[in-house]
Order: sequence, then C-alpha cells, then structure tokens
Amino acid sequence: MAFVSIDPVQSGFVNSLAHPGGNITGVAMIADAISGKRLALLREMLPQATRLAVLAQVSHSSSTIQAKAAREAAGSLGIDLDVAEVRDSRDYDTTLAAVTKRSPGLFVLANPTFFEDRKLLAPLATKHRLATLCEWREMVEVGCLMSYGSNVLDLYRRVGTYVDRIARGSKPADLPVEQPTKFELVINLKTAKALGLTIPPSLLARADQVIE
Repeated sequence: MAFVSIDPVQSGFVNSLAHPGGNITGVAMIADAISGKRLALLREMLPQATRLAVLAQVSHSSSTIQAKAAREAAGSLGIDLDVAEVRDSRDYDTTLAAVTKRSPGLFVLANPTFFEDRKLLAPLATKHRLATLCEWREMVEVGCLMSYGSNVLDLYRRVGTYVDRIARGSKPADLPVEQPTKFELVINLKTAKALGLTIPPSLLARADQVIE
C-alpha cells in the first residue's frame, strides 16, 4: 500500500497495523483520523463562517467514514456541516454551484477520483468562489486554496523500503503498516487573491509552502 486513504484494518485488508498477518502491508494514511484537523484549518481560513461543506463521492466507503469524522469535528467547532455528494465529474459544476449558496468553504475529502480530477475541480471551485481545503499539495498546485496532508513522493519512497525488505526475504505479514508522521500545509496565495481572501497570519506562519 502507498497511495491509499482508507483504514486497512476496518477495510479487512490487514488484521492490525502492527501485525498485518497476510500478504498486504505498506503505508496507510487513514484520512478520517485527521478530518477534524483539516476542517479546523478551513474554519481558521474562514473565521466568520457558520456553515461549511464537504465534497464526497456517492457509495465511496472512505468518504462516508471521513464525512462522519468531519461532522463530529464540526460540532466541536460550533458550525453546521453540509455533505455534498457527487457520482463523477459530470456532477461537479452543478454541485459546487449549489454548495456556494450555503457555504463559503469546501472540504474536499481524500479520494483518488478527486485527485485525478484536480485540474477540473480547482478552477470550478474558484469559479463558484469556494475556498477549498484538500489532502494533496498537487491539488493546490493546480489552483485549490489549501492542502494539509503527507507528501506523495515521500510515501512512495517509504514503500520502496518495503519492496527491498520483501525482496530480501521478509514476509509482508511480519512488516507493520506505517502511518505518515509528517504533514505539510500548503497555501495558494494566487487563489486566495482570486477569491478576495486574506490569509490569516496564523496560517501563513505555519505553512510549509506558500504558492505565489
């Protein structure tokens, strides 16, 4: 495993993180574990917001788990949360148009489909004047507002060590599943200006990269 955002234990891929017990191991991000942190960052960007939204994909199990975690976080932040579901890219424009009527910000849940569609999603979000918080820096590089997550290239490098150990005779069942320990905050200043937003100094000070 490398580029996954699901809990491999809940999904039945491994018996436990410490003892996978089968033929699967690697790095798992478990996106729902930091959904609350991501939502809090979006709220920090939009301190006056009383309602935010999350973008989820219909029938995607990871989206359901992440949305549940985000709802719990929203309660502690004192805001309401809408869940906007899409089936595929054909729904993006109309769905974002509906979201912007109720929320100034959109938390794009970790999802391979959204990552692949990032060059479509980013300009649509700006078109509908939605401040977006995503998982991957690559989404910010093409125009989303912010991302908070691990580094994709670093994940693949770490998986390379698994390949080496297995090639040398180690069994996947005996190699614990790792989780990212370093997360990076990336902000697109150009997008912020297009949306008429001023980045709070507290976020700028913590950003690992500001794209201008």
